Amino acid sequence: MIVGLRGKIEYKEPNFAHVEVNGIIYEVFISLQSFSALSSGDVNFFTTHIIREDAHLLYGFLDISEKKLFERLIKISGVGPKVAMAICSTYTPLQFANVINNKDINGVKKVPGIGPKSAGRILVELNGFDVDLISSTSEPKNHSFNEASQALESLGFKKDKISKALSECSSNDTASLVKEALKYL
Repeated sequence: MIVGLRGKIEYKEPNFAHVEVNGIIYEVFISLQSFSALSSGDVNFFTTHIIREDAHLLYGFLDISEKKLFERLIKISGVGPKVAMAICSTYTPLQFANVINNKDINGVKKVPGIGPKSAGRILVELNGFDVDLISSTSEPKNHSFNEASQALESLGFKKDKISKALSECSSNDTASLVKEALKYL
C-alpha cells in the first residue's frame, strides 16, 4: 500500500499531477484545493491507494485532514472516489466540518454529482465526524479543542452538541474551552 509520495512535480492539471520519484513517474489524482496549493518543484503527498480490477489509483493530498475526509467519504455507500474528490475540491476539511456541524443539506448538494438522497446519507453517516476533522487540522488551538471535546464527551454530552458549543468558544486553552462550552451546553 502506498501511503505517501515525495518527489518532483513533472506535470500538473487541475485533477491530477505527475510526480517523479527516483526515476518513476506516478499519476496522482488531486483535489482543486491541492492543485491551487501546488507549486512546481518538490512535493510531499499523503496518498490513498485504491486497487480495482482494472487499475491501481493514487489519490494525493497535501493536508492529512483532507486525506482523512476522503477516506471517510469513500466508506459511505454510494460515494466513490470521484464524488469524494468533488467534495474535497469544493470544501476545505474545516469548511466541510462546518457543513456537517450545521447539518446543511444544501451545502452538501452544492457539490457536483450529489443529489438530495446522497446529501442526506452523507450527513447521517458523517454525524460527529466534524469534531475529528476540526481536531486534525494543523492549528495549535486544535489540540486544546480536541482535549476539550474528549472531556465534554466523558461528561456525557453528544458529539454534535459539543462541536456546536466549541465552535462558539473563543478560548485557546483546554480548561477555558471546557468552561466556556459548558455555558453553551
